[in-house]
Amino acid sequence: MQALLGVIFHSLGGIASGSFYMPFNKVKGWAWESYWMVGGLMSWLIVPPLAAYLTVPGFLDIISAGSSTVVGFTFLMGLLWGVGGLTYGLGVRYLGMSLGNSVVLGFCAAFGAVVPSIYYNFNPEEGKVSFTDMLGSSGGQVVLLGVLVCLIGIGLSGRAGMLKEKELSDEEKKESVLEFNLVKGLIVAVLSGILSSFFSFGIESGKPLADAAVEAGYDHLFANNVTFVVILWGGLLTNLVWTTILSIKNKSYKDFTNKSTPIRNNLIFSALAGTIWFLQFFFYGMGESKLGSGASSWILHMSTIILTANLWGIYRKEWKGVAKKTKLTITAGIIVILLSVVLVGIGNSI
Repeated sequence: MQALLGVIFHSLGGIASGSFYMPFNKVKGWAWESYWMVGGLMSWLIVPPLAAYLTVPGFLDIISAGSSTVVGFTFLMGLLWGVGGLTYGLGVRYLGMSLGNSVVLGFCAAFGAVVPSIYYNFNPEEGKVSFTDMLGSSGGQVVLLGVLVCLIGIGLSGRAGMLKEKELSDEEKKESVLEFNLVKGLIVAVLSGILSSFFSFGIESGKPLADAAVEAGYDHLFANNVTFVVILWGGLLTNLVWTTILSIKNKSYKDFTNKSTPIRNNLIFSALAGTIWFLQFFFYGMGESKLGSGASSWILHMSTIILTANLWGIYRKEWKGVAKKTKLTITAGIIVILLSVVLVGIGNSI
């Protein structure tokens, strides 16, 4: 029953993340940094502490009483993940929902699933699975096979993008993805995927905070909300600094007073996108508490996002006009990535 609840919570989180970009499409006349700043303030500054207060009212006391090393390292992971979040927006901007999410989140899934185990090789902790442990067990080997399969799925998705690049004219590409740029998009997406996986490392390093919440008598289901506050503080700093620099450089801060744009609607849709975005980790934290930490939780979450984002991409006709071979290639990439989830789940259960 707990495993089933975990899968449901993970899926809800994946659906939320895969859908968060859609409200941004309703923003009219604003620069990217303007709506990203508003959405970020909601998703990293306002909503996380609110969620923590509603579920773990003493979260600030837990953080202040926590080890400075734990809090500092968790914050650092959020800082690095924040760079991944910034470049994620650019990856989707240049590649579209389907291809952008497949590449970004495929790399994020693979690195987020494997690297924590490598960390525990150098810093062993009781109850934590190291990379050596994975290599030495049949279950761990299946998990690593699943990660390899995930990378193959990423390769197929990238191949589909290359085929699309060759087949469509610039006008046709921009009809579905306004700023489509395969080379620039792939570079940004790979960087984003690797750095975005640092959220997974942040959850691992911040586990003592979640454990302290449980010891204080709070529901285990919501304990991760304490850790998320610290991680997202790091992400907030990265994103706020960069969007402020762009806002000043491009003078896009004038967007907030530009009456020729629908200011109120833009604020609402940007805030909505940020709130939906946070919900992915709210539900992820609940699912992880039921399934347990490790590769299976992270890769299940990422793959659900990939599936949801690709469904949005199909709905938005991002693959309209491409040859049947290209459509089959991106479909195969999605299926292979989802297969990797099954393999990781099987490996985790062995």
